Amino acid sequence: MSKLHAPMSQFNIDQQQLLIGDKTLAQIEMLVGQTPFYAYDANIVKDTITALKAALPPQVSLHYAVKANPYPPLVNFIKPLVKGFDVASKKELLLALQTGMPPANISFAGPGKTQEDITAAIVAGITLHVESINELASIIERGKHLDTTPNVAIRVNPAFELKASGMRMSGGAKPFGIDEELLPEVLSTLDYDAVNFRGFHIYSGSQNLQADAIIEMHNNTFALAERLMLITKSKIDYINIGGGFGIPYFPGDKRLNTAPIMENLTRLFAQYVTLSHVEMIIELGRYLVGECGVYASKIVDIKTSREQKFLVCNGGLHHHLANSGNFGQVIRKNYPVSLGNKLLSGNSDTECVTLVGPLCTPLDVLASKVELPKANIGDFAIIYQSGAYGPTASPQDFLSQGRVAEILL
Repeated sequence: MSKLHAPMSQFNIDQQQLLIGDKTLAQIEMLVGQTPFYAYDANIVKDTITALKAALPPQVSLHYAVKANPYPPLVNFIKPLVKGFDVASKKELLLALQTGMPPANISFAGPGKTQEDITAAIVAGITLHVESINELASIIERGKHLDTTPNVAIRVNPAFELKASGMRMSGGAKPFGIDEELLPEVLSTLDYDAVNFRGFHIYSGSQNLQADAIIEMHNNTFALAERLMLITKSKIDYINIGGGFGIPYFPGDKRLNTAPIMENLTRLFAQYVTLSHVEMIIELGRYLVGECGVYASKIVDIKTSREQKFLVCNGGLHHHLANSGNFGQVIRKNYPVSLGNKLLSGNSDTECVTLVGPLCTPLDVLASKVELPKANIGDFAIIYQSGAYGPTASPQDFLSQGRVAEILL
């Protein structure tokens, strides 16, 4: 049994009721007309971005990775707070453009870009992050057909990896980027007149809570970036050094200490003077929005099966796949959870329960064997840390259940 306390310091609490912005869960339900729903607190997003930008060295620009949460009101809210966007599909590309973000500040990464994707990116004037030698040839050919010079940067699959990361995106054989050892030949044979070569994207992994691991990654990234610059036959605009900053989800997780990371970046800029004129981009998604959101469903049944008490909710893995443990976890762990209208305190009368969803599968678990206040049918079940990889990362049509609502407050 685990005793999970929600990260309530980031949300408003009024008479032991959770508030998102200035709205109670019941008020949000009336606004969106249903449960389940996702609610995002705009002030938490703004505070997170503002604090990070204040700490970043002046040579570093902040971009938002739209894939973390492409909810249009949220993306529009973030637009004036960051320098640029990274997108992973044509749909995200169109969303980014329609916020008014300058095309020069939008990049498109991801393997398997179609001719339609490449065409849209070239026409829009955004920068394609090239994932393979074949893709590079295809982009050049398409640019000639459109009589338009494509903006490109090469995504690099470095030989190193980001240790202790949730998802490792580099080192070894990967579908992402061009292997580091192939780049001398690629860069020496590239027709620089056929492209507007803008730089490199060196991204090693995600969801890391260890400052030392991120510092080591940055050390390796700067060294690699300098080597690549020396063999590139054109001036470059930027180097995207990725992100990797994680947020705490599970019992025992400690919040990432960014102070030594920022100090090390400052040291690296002093060490690598050849990179001093190049814009460095940190591209973050989950770190900027993950803690701003809650997923709210309602308890519709309470049952006991062989001494195990179950709270059956009207929301589940079809809306929040990551929380169910089926989005990359090897061993399932619980996200922070509470009853939104009965927050846990030292005087709470509690019980050990398992929260499950409405789907006819044993995978549909919201929280397993957690200690919560005694629940009633109609109470809100709240999953915190739900601002990233929610609705669009979940199989909402699984078993033909209803879709989830979203709101930014």
